[in-house]
Amino acid sequence: MRTFTAVIEHCADTGLYVGYVPGLPGAHSQGETVDELRHNLSEVISMLLEDGEPIHESEFVGTEQVSVD
Repeated sequence: MRTFTAVIEHCADTGLYVGYVPGLPGAHSQGETVDELRHNLSEVISMLLEDGEPIHESEFVGTEQVSVD
């Protein structure tokens, strides 16, 4: 079993949760709930892995809060 880090946001316009895996091209999806999004992302990643080891364009480091005056 492999684990990937996903960024998840809630779209105010559509009401959907959208997510993507940083650095993994094509690894993005959406869902009406976080659970549905998680399931959809899992399916997308599985399909990408069927084509062989994905080439990561970057490495996820983390999130940071930035203050602005």
